[in-house]
Amino acid sequence: MTETVSFGYEDIAPDEKTARVGGVFASVASRYDLMNDAMSGGMHRLWKDRFVRRVNPRPDEQLLDMAGGTGDIAFRLQKSGAQVTVADINPAMLEVGMERAAKRGIDGLVWTEANAETLTFPDKFFDAYTIAFGIRNVTDIPKALREAHRVLRRGGRFFCLEFSTTVWPGFKELYDSYSHRLVPRVGKLLANDEDSYRYLIESIRRFPDMPTFEAMIRGAGFVQTKVEPMLGGLVAIHSGWKI
Repeated sequence: MTETVSFGYEDIAPDEKTARVGGVFASVASRYDLMNDAMSGGMHRLWKDRFVRRVNPRPDEQLLDMAGGTGDIAFRLQKSGAQVTVADINPAMLEVGMERAAKRGIDGLVWTEANAETLTFPDKFFDAYTIAFGIRNVTDIPKALREAHRVLRRGGRFFCLEFSTTVWPGFKELYDSYSHRLVPRVGKLLANDEDSYRYLIESIRRFPDMPTFEAMIRGAGFVQTKVEPMLGGLVAIHSGWKI
């Protein structure tokens, strides 16, 4: 791992990033849905629906939803009858997810505090690993990808939904202007937290582009990797298989 990692547009020590990202999500946990609406114009709900259709969960499968604290992906996955474990490094996010599940009458989910880089689950335990809008906040992404590979069974599926870099001419500039100028202001208005929202936008800009991230997934041991861009790559579903 390098001596410094990105935190938005800053380069800081790895331990400092882990702590500061924790602070960001502790701050925004109670307004997480509003945050996603602000950054995506509400489209994140459609993207998550499409993402779960690609995962194609099946009854009684063991699924791990990493960085899934508020339950958005897990609630969708569980409708299939799969056994879903929700893991998140941030207890505030997990608390929000458990409260949401209780209000909706959803039970049977397993909630656990876990670091994507150092999972305590046994080898070859899960049939699928999902992570939605979380991988870019991980301090050591290659290490987290290797851990995802380790905990999957042979034939297991890896799926990641994440913001990326759109290749549509003109759209990138339009979204950059919207996100940099308006999203932090919306964060200040909705949550009185401009800095956290600014970091989340900056973290998108520092995340690897689609070919680079796909190569990182292959480097962790996955095969038959695939990228499915949406809005020209503003958001992408990355997938791979363990054999």
